[in-house]
Amino acid sequence: MDLVKMLDAEIISAMKEKNTVKLNTLRGVKAAMKIQNIDHKKEINDELLIDVVSREIKTRGESIKEFEKGNRTDLIDKTQEEIDILAVYLPEQLSDEEISAIIDKVFEEVKPSSIKDMGAVMGKVTPLVKGKADMGKVSSIIRDKLV
Repeated sequence: MDLVKMLDAEIISAMKEKNTVKLNTLRGVKAAMKIQNIDHKKEINDELLIDVVSREIKTRGESIKEFEKGNRTDLIDKTQEEIDILAVYLPEQLSDEEISAIIDKVFEEVKPSSIKDMGAVMGKVTPLVKGKADMGKVSSIIRDKLV
């Protein structure tokens, strides 16, 4: 079953279960996909869904950091629940070792000599790990290898 159909089925299921957190979270993803479709002429498919879900999880992760500063455990719990709901739609995340192996292969191809080559390396690595790894982590691994 493709992810977009799974999202639609989960929305219906959440309505029947009266699970408002899940319903609102999934409707938000569907709305964000619709906006991308209309504004940027992107086709609604699994790739767009993964992009939107990755962005939503990143945003919620940043929110959790802010809630921790404010000692708002109620909001942290709710936001973490939303992240858990969204994580189902992401492919299995790569381990640090797998990310490192991919970066090493790209290094052999690009042969970077300094931090100035960071953009070239990121350009080659990004399509290989998109949706499967936190790009901040990928960037820091590349930076460590370049320095």
